[in-house]
Amino acid sequence: MSSRTATLIGLTAILMWSMLAVMTVATGKIPAFQLAAMTFAIGALVGSLTWIGRPNAVRALMQPWLAWAVGVGGLFGYHALYFLALRFAPPAEAGLLNYLWPLLIVLFSSLLPGERLAPHHIIGALLGLAGTVLLLSGNTGGFAPGQVPGLVAAFVAAFVWASYSVMSRKLKAVPTDAVAGFCLVTAVLAALVHLAVEVTVWPETPLQWCAVIGLGVAPVGAAFYAWDIGMKRGDIRVLGAASYATPLLSTAFLIAAGFAKPSTNLALAAILIAGGGLIAAKDMLRKRP
Repeated sequence: MSSRTATLIGLTAILMWSMLAVMTVATGKIPAFQLAAMTFAIGALVGSLTWIGRPNAVRALMQPWLAWAVGVGGLFGYHALYFLALRFAPPAEAGLLNYLWPLLIVLFSSLLPGERLAPHHIIGALLGLAGTVLLLSGNTGGFAPGQVPGLVAAFVAAFVWASYSVMSRKLKAVPTDAVAGFCLVTAVLAALVHLAVEVTVWPETPLQWCAVIGLGVAPVGAAFYAWDIGMKRGDIRVLGAASYATPLLSTAFLIAAGFAKPSTNLALAAILIAGGGLIAAKDMLRKRP
């Protein structure tokens, strides 16, 4: 598989994650960790279905402890922190801090062997960050001291996801099939936390059930496998900068579903984010002989 193909596969994860907000809204009032347990279980099933016809694929689960620590720590750790952020902090501020992770991925990538951080990668990432700030700034407001833990959790979550993504590159030898095992363990841990601190609420309508299944199949399922391929075999800097399209696309889907309204901030953010992504992806888009 070429680097360009892997990068394009990784970009599909960004598209799937952009549907996370609108699909989550459609699930109703299911508690966060219960929803995580349900969707990650479906995500694990999605991955295991690819094992059909490949009896040796299950051997992908036989990985060293470091691979399991990075995989489960990244998936469960990030989502636990993000859910904590949404519980205590205003969603806009939490989202702003959380979306530092694309910039961190671009910067962290320079620490990888054989990778080089060029000026256009930094410019693209910073333009994307500026667009994200502009996109979310229109929804921000003051916050109380009691919301500080949530803001800290969102900030730490950004470092966790960026570290997980870049470490995936370091663990390039770990096959993507292993992500199914990481999802399964994450589902079990989320279920244990749910039973300890939440009250179970099941979907009440067929639409809510469809939303839960859809989340598990795509944003909390196939997206992780696509991202793993992109991180391990694609251009990690392009993917990091392009990740800024997630909040933009997410807002677009919310507008289409009637959960948000278009604004001047959205239009300007689109220019910054799209421009930053194109600049960062200059190497990939350039014609080659």
